[in-house]
Amino acid sequence: MYQVIARKYRPQTFSELIGQEHVQKTLTNAIESNRLAHGYIFAGQRGTGKTTVARILARCLNCIHGPTATPCGVCSSCTEISAGNAVDVIEIDAASNRGINEMREIRENVRYRPARDRYKVFIIDEAHQITKEAFNALLKTLEEPPEWVIFILCTTEAYEIPNTIASRCQQFTFRSVDFQELVNRMKHIAEQEGIEASDEVLSVIAQAGEGSVRDSLSALDQAIACCGKTLCVDDIRSLLGLFGTASLRSVAEAVHNSDGGRVLEIVDELERTGQSLQHFSRELSRYWRNLLVVRISGKPTRLIAATDQEQTELLGVANLFSEEDLTRFLNLSLDLYNNLQVSLQPRLHLELGLLKMVHASKIQSIEEALAGLGSSPASVPPTPIRAPSAPSPIASTPPQPEPLRTATAGPSTAKPPAFQAPRPTATAPEPPATAANASTGDLRQDLHNALCNAGMQFTADAVQHSEVKLEGNNLLLRAPKNMILSLKDPALQKVASQLVGRTVAVKIEAGEGLSPAIQSQASSASPGESEVRQRALSHPGVKRFQEVFPGAQVRTVRNLNE
Repeated sequence: MYQVIARKYRPQTFSELIGQEHVQKTLTNAIESNRLAHGYIFAGQRGTGKTTVARILARCLNCIHGPTATPCGVCSSCTEISAGNAVDVIEIDAASNRGINEMREIRENVRYRPARDRYKVFIIDEAHQITKEAFNALLKTLEEPPEWVIFILCTTEAYEIPNTIASRCQQFTFRSVDFQELVNRMKHIAEQEGIEASDEVLSVIAQAGEGSVRDSLSALDQAIACCGKTLCVDDIRSLLGLFGTASLRSVAEAVHNSDGGRVLEIVDELERTGQSLQHFSRELSRYWRNLLVVRISGKPTRLIAATDQEQTELLGVANLFSEEDLTRFLNLSLDLYNNLQVSLQPRLHLELGLLKMVHASKIQSIEEALAGLGSSPASVPPTPIRAPSAPSPIASTPPQPEPLRTATAGPSTAKPPAFQAPRPTATAPEPPATAANASTGDLRQDLHNALCNAGMQFTADAVQHSEVKLEGNNLLLRAPKNMILSLKDPALQKVASQLVGRTVAVKIEAGEGLSPAIQSQASSASPGESEVRQRALSHPGVKRFQEVFPGAQVRTVRNLNE
């Protein structure tokens, strides 16, 4: 009968282990110095050799030449333990024997000496699934077992083991096997089996294993069944549900080029070919992670499960982005992967997630934005010119152009001064509103008209019931409390700047005791608060900040001395 590769090439001695040198060294020294513990906990991810090491330890203890760190492998104890039918080595699957009755049977069995071997070894696999009551039943026995009993608890979730149990055992943490060690191990097995496999093929299989020796060997066995004696990388990718770097690189290039149409085509191609969108999202997250790692390191590194040639290609793509961009894309891809796990419309979520990455590539950092503004006042954008359609800030009523044009047509006709004063001229610009005339109702009415023309009716009504005053580059609006919300429209600052003829900052205050014409309530700031605010606004740093960011508003001033 055929035996799978994972069992056929299972390590039989400590020297055949890969990736667990710390466990091998400690147990070897313990056996040679006769300092064996009565309880061990082997914890780590799946397929890293926990049960295998437990069996090797049992062989080392019960070998006819033992206890020894190098069992012979030919005596009856070694062969029976390897086959899993030794009388004195009891393997228990805690997933199906997790109750208190099973633990009571173990406790009764512990009382009897081994039938033939030197030690009676209990190997409890998936030990984290034992119930709390069952652990309590085993607690006293595990703490003080007979001298001929050794317990080995294997688990993938060490945090599920109660502290009362863990404190009575020696714990070993099994690590994920290094990528290159996995490739070398599979290359050796392929040579023994007469299989032709390139480094790229073995790299793909090792990536599917994700640091697990058993998973990698199972994938290798599956690949041999699919391709025969010669393994083809494309067939293996399709078999294992993996995606090549070409499809993932096409996403990165589309994001770099801000090509939203291309990412939609990629999703459509995946959908038409029947690919798993969840798997693609997972591989895309791993791809962004690899790009980020190789971008930071700047050279091929062992932190990435890929060959040197693949890492060189990754480095070429990574250099198209900054570390901040790659971090942002990785975060978006992880969110996308989480959403796809519960999505009823995975295609829509995948398209939306990829489009988010395309738009995220256009984001400019705050450092670049500040650098573009310049560091000198000369680099500040010029004051915007007043729009021609904006009404004059000092004219309460629009002038009558036709009568004025008729009056100036005849040079012999005398013009009353009253008609020439308000007449606008094309060569002389109107003087800007100052603090002297800004407090009048003219500025309020002009601002009201401008807002009405801009379609901001609610804001215009709030201005009509407010007190409007221009103080330097600040346009102060003192309005009733129930109308302050309508004045917080961001477009108000733009309309006011066009009206005045220069950039102004809109300040909104709640007031009471306004003039009867306004018919609203507002409150004026106390002299102390007004003095603190004026000092803050006159600070050079604040002035410079307002010059660089014309739309910035100082809403609250706090006295730090209080």
